[in-house]
Amino acid sequence: MIKFRDILSRYEALEFNQMEAAQLLGLSERTFRRWCCRYEEAGEAGLLDRRLGKASGKRVPLDREFEVETLYRTRYSGFTAKHFHELLVRDHRFSWSYTWTKAFLHSKGLLTKASRRGAHRRKRPRRPLPGMMLHQDGSRHIWLGGQPALDLIVTMDDATNTIYSGFLTEEEGTASTFRALEEVFGGHGLALSLYTDRGSHYFHTPQAGGKIDRTNLTQVGRALAHLGVEHIAAYSPQARGRSERVFQTLQDRLTKELALAGIATIEEANSFLRDVYIPAHNKRFAVKPE
Repeated sequence: MIKFRDILSRYEALEFNQMEAAQLLGLSERTFRRWCCRYEEAGEAGLLDRRLGKASGKRVPLDREFEVETLYRTRYSGFTAKHFHELLVRDHRFSWSYTWTKAFLHSKGLLTKASRRGAHRRKRPRRPLPGMMLHQDGSRHIWLGGQPALDLIVTMDDATNTIYSGFLTEEEGTASTFRALEEVFGGHGLALSLYTDRGSHYFHTPQAGGKIDRTNLTQVGRALAHLGVEHIAAYSPQARGRSERVFQTLQDRLTKELALAGIATIEEANSFLRDVYIPAHNKRFAVKPE
């Protein structure tokens, strides 16, 4: 204000013109003229920001804030902010940002801020094209509320993170592996390689925790060899990092989606996975091949 009054007095004394006065204040010439008129009419009060004390035109209405809070407390409790925001946009015609949603949930104490991540572990480069490598793994978890733990068998592409096959079964084994491979190879053609853990249905391991025996193939190993698909064994959970991260997402999102849909049987869950969840998951999380 002191600077403006000084420049204004010198302008009125004809020391410089409007353009020079505006430049000294860091304003446009038009804004300087407007400030002069407001100062003449109302003094210093005329230069106050007229937005002060007024709600932003972009602010989420109070009734929508209440709706968001009620939905999270009653229907979506435990969802991550990202997952919750996606469902708000998809099912409740919500048009405000994820950033607002996350901040709002934090302000209401409905979400706690995530702890800081540890040191970054360098990831293995992806294969450059789809079909060069598949990951197959199973995750035992309580996927259906009130039901015993089940195995979710997922087969995904290394280059794109696209899930080609996913289904629940009572126990992972040779039969579930062949079922998954039939779905993938039948629908997409043969892959160059398959990356798995060292489960007994995949490999014979003479010594626990030791190297696999390539000369003594399992049924799965013989089938892959017959088809010309290279079978690669992982020797640590970190080596299967992409599968592990996908299962973290599935354990968070899929369980909640199944509960929302009221699904209680393996058959219903597998139909939901095939027709609803996996297409939506791939649309959301798949990446372009390098």
